[in-house]
Amino acid sequence: MIDIKFIRENKDIVEAGAKKKHVDIDIDALITLDDERLKLLKEIEELRTEVNKVSLNISRNQDPALKLQIIEEMRIVKEDLKNKEEKLKNLIHEWQKIMLTIPNIPSVDTPLGEDENSNQVVRTWGEKPNFNFTPKEHYDIGSELGLIDTETAGEVSGSRYAYLKDDLVLMQFALINMCYEILTNVETLQTILNQKNLSLNPKAFVPVIPPVFIRPNVQLKMARLMKPEDHYMFPNDDLMLIGSAEHTLGSMHMDKIFNEEDLPLRYAGYSTAFRREAGAAGKDTNGILRQHQFDKLEMEVFSLPENSREEQEFLVGIQEHILQKLNLPYQVISVCTGDMGFPDSRQIDIETWMPGQNKYRETHSADLTGGFQSRRLNTRVRRKDGKIDHVHMNDATVLAIGRALIAIIENYQQEDGSIKIPEALRVYMGGKEYIGKKS
Repeated sequence: MIDIKFIRENKDIVEAGAKKKHVDIDIDALITLDDERLKLLKEIEELRTEVNKVSLNISRNQDPALKLQIIEEMRIVKEDLKNKEEKLKNLIHEWQKIMLTIPNIPSVDTPLGEDENSNQVVRTWGEKPNFNFTPKEHYDIGSELGLIDTETAGEVSGSRYAYLKDDLVLMQFALINMCYEILTNVETLQTILNQKNLSLNPKAFVPVIPPVFIRPNVQLKMARLMKPEDHYMFPNDDLMLIGSAEHTLGSMHMDKIFNEEDLPLRYAGYSTAFRREAGAAGKDTNGILRQHQFDKLEMEVFSLPENSREEQEFLVGIQEHILQKLNLPYQVISVCTGDMGFPDSRQIDIETWMPGQNKYRETHSADLTGGFQSRRLNTRVRRKDGKIDHVHMNDATVLAIGRALIAIIENYQQEDGSIKIPEALRVYMGGKEYIGKKS
């Protein structure tokens, strides 16, 4: 949520930011409501002051007739106060509804554009593998090796589900173990900071397994995947399944005030995620690229406002460090205004090379939301001088596990149909070098 004072003083900037994100808003209606809200607040405060003052006079007055007259007058004033408070309650409800529709403002360095075609490549890393055979897509390799079974999952659960089996499961947990080892090692994090020329505290990430259910009103505060059709809903329980661990990581400190010395606070949450993929009919129906159920490892950071931009660069640095350890070619993307998320002020994606598909595919995102989410969540920080600010928040992918497995399968496929295990993962897989290697 954007501060109402900022909206009133920078109407043109807010309207332009929403237009760049293809979001229709009515700032004039909001300001009209806000004027009425402020007017009512003043009137209510004056009435409350009068009630308190006269109540004191009643207790001190010894004249019974005069006391009765004052009590009757106060009954009328209290009725007026009650009506105004009810009117204010309804007005604030309408005010909040409009406030919640206003997206975060893109940063000044966010590329302008209508859709993903205007996203800009910032840098690339790694050499694409050269094959002396035609590379296959992951689902062909996985099916032939008995690692991915979408056919049985389709019979049991429906489309966009899969059974992962055997060494592919062990590789998934090898990836998780490797990433947690990186994220909890202060020396490794300091190395990444040095490589990025960042001066942040190398404080380790706290591992978390968060809930996969969230209350809809809390999801609304997170401002992610806000369309009901995106989610699996359980209205009888007032719950919904999360679409990413960040949804229950970012909301875990709502209505909390940190002390300045508590920050930064960094979390690394592993969970299963669920998305209906309602708008993805016919897209990526083969294999495990776009599933209704998938596993992710996510980072969530709460920081001081002055450090949040560097925190985002740090998160991108961690993502690159992991891909480089796995020796997977990638490109870093600056996401344009028309393609970025509703609560994001700056979004950086990473696309990893998929040789079976002969294209880069999105595998990571790093989102700077600034104080947008924390204002909705009421997550704040008390400065050393006593001043209270809203914290800034960042979220970023460590690994979208399914897509990481796809990248490894396709980049490390061998001519005999086996998969070479990346060297960085072998220590977590008993020293094994290949999956499906024929003797």
